[in-house]
Amino acid sequence: MEKQILEWLAADEYLGMDVDELATALGFDTTDKFKELVKCLVKLEDEKAIVRGIGDRYFLPDRTGIVIGTVQLNPRGFGFIRVGDDLDDVYVGEKNLHGALNNDKVKIKIDGKQSGSSLEGEVIEIIERGQKQVVGLVKQIQGKFYVSVDDNKFGSLVLLSGNRKGAMEGHKVVAKITSFEQPIMGEVVQILGHRNDPGVDILSVVARYDLATEFNEDVMAELESIPDVVAAEDKEDRVDLRDELIVTIDGDDAKDLDDAISLKRLKNGNYQLGVHIADVSHYVKEGSQIDKEAISRGTSVYLVDRVIPMLPHKLSNGICSLNPHVDRLTISCIMEINSSGDVVDHQILPTMIHSTERMTYNNVNKILDGDKATTKRYEDIHKLFFQMEKLAIILRSKRSKKGAIDFDVDEAKVIVDKKGKPTDVVLRTRGISERIIEEFMLVANETVAEHFFWLQVPFIYRVHEHPKKKKLLNFATIASVLGYKIKGSLDHVYPRELSSLIESAKGKPEHSVISTLLLRCMQKARYDAQCLGHYGLADEYYTHFTSPIRRYPDLLVHRLIRNYVFEQKLDGQTIQHFSEVVPQLAESSSNCEIDAVNCERDVMDMKMAEYMQSRIGQEYDGIVSSVTAFGLFVELPNTIDGLVHISTLKDDYYHYDAQYLQLVGERTGNTYRMSDRVRIKVISASKLDGQIDFEIIDSKKKKRKPKEEPVHRRKGDKRRTPTSRNLFSRSKRPANKSRSRRGSK
Repeated sequence: MEKQILEWLAADEYLGMDVDELATALGFDTTDKFKELVKCLVKLEDEKAIVRGIGDRYFLPDRTGIVIGTVQLNPRGFGFIRVGDDLDDVYVGEKNLHGALNNDKVKIKIDGKQSGSSLEGEVIEIIERGQKQVVGLVKQIQGKFYVSVDDNKFGSLVLLSGNRKGAMEGHKVVAKITSFEQPIMGEVVQILGHRNDPGVDILSVVARYDLATEFNEDVMAELESIPDVVAAEDKEDRVDLRDELIVTIDGDDAKDLDDAISLKRLKNGNYQLGVHIADVSHYVKEGSQIDKEAISRGTSVYLVDRVIPMLPHKLSNGICSLNPHVDRLTISCIMEINSSGDVVDHQILPTMIHSTERMTYNNVNKILDGDKATTKRYEDIHKLFFQMEKLAIILRSKRSKKGAIDFDVDEAKVIVDKKGKPTDVVLRTRGISERIIEEFMLVANETVAEHFFWLQVPFIYRVHEHPKKKKLLNFATIASVLGYKIKGSLDHVYPRELSSLIESAKGKPEHSVISTLLLRCMQKARYDAQCLGHYGLADEYYTHFTSPIRRYPDLLVHRLIRNYVFEQKLDGQTIQHFSEVVPQLAESSSNCEIDAVNCERDVMDMKMAEYMQSRIGQEYDGIVSSVTAFGLFVELPNTIDGLVHISTLKDDYYHYDAQYLQLVGERTGNTYRMSDRVRIKVISASKLDGQIDFEIIDSKKKKRKPKEEPVHRRKGDKRRTPTSRNLFSRSKRPANKSRSRRGSK
């Protein structure tokens, strides 16, 4: 075993593993073998034949500290290498990057030195370039054309040495990198338009994430065979629900209606809830051109002034959309739910519906609020919505008792005019009807997930794992400063504990801060072939079943339902096929979702900054949402936030108190903490960077006597506080506003 271990650690491709990873890699999958492995590792370590590095990873002595990571470049030239959730990022100075650019996958050697709170390292190999094309503005400098890259972390102009496709100064373009040697060279592959043309700003962000905005010719050709109305032969072998009272409830401007609801009381007092979802898998066959394109896109992307759909409009707004008063093919999850919110029986069926009415959230909310005119307009069906409300309250109560976390973070909506110019930023409102639909979608997703878990067949789940102890510790520290404590050990915090903490903050100024901070400490929800549970929902079983028009995993769930349940394909070949493809599709869907979320966030940041550009000098009240070594962030009531840089705090010299997460005045003892209310003035806003800068003009300052002697400035210290990674970046703090589209959990 010792020989096996040493040979494995000596392999060229070996880059560090902990004991669990070594056991898996070497095939030591029994308890006895694992114990023997641990003993061998201890013996080899005692003999100095191997060493244990960061993250308890084992190395040969001459290879200590070599890891792979991704470059996160800072606009000032240095970078941090992200090497995994379990390890801290590694600081790499500009001279030690050796040509590595933002998002490059690199091999680094950690030298053991410290830069503030981070280890230092050096790039020893660029494994893969992270950006093979860039988006930017064409500039002419001394007769040569360059692309000034929009991403300020790229750190270099791109010389257009090849085909410009007619691009001139002022054009926004997509350029392919042809050489990474200095000077970096490239050629234009697409002209997006002139920088002042309406919509080009958003197109530039979309192009940065390489999101397709048009469907290719193969997809459009394949669409020709899809009918505009449900064919007679497609109605066969389906449960006919066309005479049932079934409604859709969506936003006013929604066109892709992929879920409908029916509800009735049974004689035994239980509720029969029907969640009827567009049967997209009937039209989008596995391996088709439309299917391949949907896999590539992974999800629809919802931007300020447009939607980039996963499926062509003929499907998303046409034959698959559950429009009122027309026949539509659906897959229905029909559940019997008792007064405690338990699903005591369910069926998953191929169905056909004829939606009675296309309802909007606004109109349902009006009915539930007693609006007489709206109630009269829908007098034949209005009682249905009061039944829905009762069941939703039951389901919500059950979720609350389980400990599901309701972050309830405010979300903003940017209003733009016909030219794409932002005219207002307002809070999205969530009424009773939105919560009703959310509860119904959640219970349907849970029911479908549990059904297939017990079938023990390959399936795709929506998983949300237990938060990392380190992140929970950071959150607990911040929460304690605000007067909130997590009960029990941080090794295994139950969702109920965090949920009760959020609830206790509701109605208080710090609620938004607590919710946002807790959201940041959570792991990202993702798709997986294993049923790992959903921590935030306090669920053992969860999937995405309810939105196949806009999310590929939901479409895959429908395909699995069709194969396993409707067609009873449980043979070895089918099981083997899906056991191979589901993990791949889960990973690609998760990656597509990350790109979509980041694109949506960047567009929002850009439009918010553009909105504030015309408000320079104006004053607003806000709340301190984050405190860092380089300043503090202030959030306005409409969720717009901006940086108050430490250099603008003129009344004193402020130090960052990491223990209490506050800025403390050296002379006055004035403090700035999260949830402090302040009045700010807008001093700058950059649409390109999506950043806004504020200056505090008034605050209710708290004084405290410093517990320690002040840290005196050393010679050459230019009002910068050492010891924090955050010092090295002025970038906007990560946005964690959850997307408003239903079922995003």
